[in-house]
Amino acid sequence: MTGLEPWIVTTAINFLAPIVDEVCKGFLKDGAGKLLKEGGDIDVGKAMKEMVFEASKAYAKKYADRHGVLKVLWMREHISLESVYTGLKFLDESETNRWISVDALEQSYRESKNRRFQKEGKTQDGMVIADDKQFLMVLGQPGAGKSTFLRRMGLEALKGKQKISRHKCIPVFLELKTFKDDKVDIQKQIVAEFETCGFPEPEKFTENALKQGKLLILLDGLDEVPKANTSAVITQIQNFVDRYDKNRFIASCRIAAYRSSFRRFFDVVMADFDNAQIKAFINNWFQSEKDKQMGTAQKCWELLQKDENIAAKELARTPLLLTFLCLVYDRSQGFPSNRSSLYSKALRILLEEWAAEKRIEGWTVYEGLNVELEEFLLAQIAYENFVKDRLFFDRRYVVEQIKIFLASNLNAPKHLDGEAVLNAVAIQQGILVERAENVFSFSHLTLQEYLTAQYIVDHHQIELLAEHITEPRWKEVFLLVAGLMRGGADNLLTAMETQTQQILVDSPKLLALLAWTEQATNGSKSKFKSAIKRITALFNALALAHTLDLTLDRALDSAWDSNFDLDRAFTFDLSLTLTRDRDYHSILVIDIARARVFEEINLYKDADFSLLISELEASKSRIYDNSQPISGTTSFDEKILQIWCNTIHLDHNLLNLSKSEIKILQDYFYANSLIVQCKNAAVRVSPHIWQQIEDLMLLPPS
Repeated sequence: MTGLEPWIVTTAINFLAPIVDEVCKGFLKDGAGKLLKEGGDIDVGKAMKEMVFEASKAYAKKYADRHGVLKVLWMREHISLESVYTGLKFLDESETNRWISVDALEQSYRESKNRRFQKEGKTQDGMVIADDKQFLMVLGQPGAGKSTFLRRMGLEALKGKQKISRHKCIPVFLELKTFKDDKVDIQKQIVAEFETCGFPEPEKFTENALKQGKLLILLDGLDEVPKANTSAVITQIQNFVDRYDKNRFIASCRIAAYRSSFRRFFDVVMADFDNAQIKAFINNWFQSEKDKQMGTAQKCWELLQKDENIAAKELARTPLLLTFLCLVYDRSQGFPSNRSSLYSKALRILLEEWAAEKRIEGWTVYEGLNVELEEFLLAQIAYENFVKDRLFFDRRYVVEQIKIFLASNLNAPKHLDGEAVLNAVAIQQGILVERAENVFSFSHLTLQEYLTAQYIVDHHQIELLAEHITEPRWKEVFLLVAGLMRGGADNLLTAMETQTQQILVDSPKLLALLAWTEQATNGSKSKFKSAIKRITALFNALALAHTLDLTLDRALDSAWDSNFDLDRAFTFDLSLTLTRDRDYHSILVIDIARARVFEEINLYKDADFSLLISELEASKSRIYDNSQPISGTTSFDEKILQIWCNTIHLDHNLLNLSKSEIKILQDYFYANSLIVQCKNAAVRVSPHIWQQIEDLMLLPPS
């Protein structure tokens, strides 16, 4: 596949030929006349048309072959750019926040209540803006799709009447990284593009096309110009644009490298992919007949939507890393259960593979700073800021951290400058991103969490990590640490259990409630493990008191399921429902069904559920006798609760919890749930250690 289907090539030829013919007028006649004298009886008009047609055909094919295909990372073969292209959007000017402070960014992030650093706001369609602006500078982070956008605009220009653009221009794609010295001749580069396609008199053709404003000149990668030549290249481009300002220009540059150097250009910033764009990209990617039959795209999208993949989905906001995720899914029809391996690969793509693929030259700052050392540096920055609950930091602070790291590491190169290292990391790799003037963050919260976890493992900070067990913002770090501990996660899980045991120590009522779960279930005939018995008994008691919102279906399905285990034990909805309107007939139906389940599974050691069911049935009959449900009567509520408590030998006063006690209990459930999730995320866990931890779950500390 060349990147343009045959009918598109034909359309491109039909579109190009009239423009080429128009540009050629005035100098082809002389050339054709010479040809007539030398070759005899030749139709000059026919010869001109044939030359124009063949040149147009060659140019359309060449553009398709070179710029209409996509092959990145470890793709085995190229694919059509148009087949996977997803429309890009630019941030509205009001959303760029160039002068916002560190504190304001922190506040804005927390108010958004999501994981994205780039807040959701107004965006503009990329193609519409590109068609509207004669001089356009496209800015974005590494891997955001800048080059793809420019190539796609060139393909769009070749479509003639079927294209979006109103302008009739021949696209010329120039990679600025090829400008290796300070003497840049842009016109000569354009001539070379036309010459290789057999255009007649390419120098004259280029000059005429430029004077008539018939070119769309695509200048890709200003940031990829060798650093020593940047100023000269900018000056040359400015002069060239001023000289041939009838033409259209689109340039691209990484945000960190741009300093508003192009006076006549309208600057736009690429927006992160939103959900619709992610889904569209996935649908475009999995377009083979086999994928369509298997519904691969929909399965990939649905998997990405699951709670356990929320951090992976964050990476999907960037086209490059979304491509990476699609390649991973394509190989295994899923994502790795050990998420740390996924994020490690994503980080390495940004650290080395992408920079190598783009072949950026002239950055001597990395001399001696190998990838491993750089990863240690980034991990230290990530950890120190994450511990302080700081996601945004000013330039001076980051530079100082880099200097301290280099000075404190005997094997770090001493000649490196902190400012230069920061600029190189931001420009080349985009792992640190300038969110506002001199304000930085990591490109993705996922990467900061991964690097924080890496630091914790490398520096054996497990005990300190365990202290954050009830803080939800640390959840992803816990799971990543579990996956990174190649020698086994026993120490982590043990430290987490020790910390969890301390959550209830200052709450006598909650400790008494845990003691009851042990007394009520220990020695029962239930098939469940001891920890499962205690969890189920406690959740049932809280549901009876309406402290937790446990729906009948979820509670009963879990109790009936022979595979019910710790992996699912903490999946109940723990939202508070201290007050709610109740239909007592419906509640009695639920209670009777629940009682029959507990009678069947033998959860409690000494409980006569047949008597309980009889009393509940009698209460239901009395409601029917009254011809209407009883509501608004506290005594009825208390009576039903007392019947249950008598059956399961529970002091109902233990269920009268304050809001602060409920919050402590929720933290306790959360911590236990996180321990189970970390066990599942770990590479290796000792069966003996896990059994010890499981045996302690929902027992009061000894």
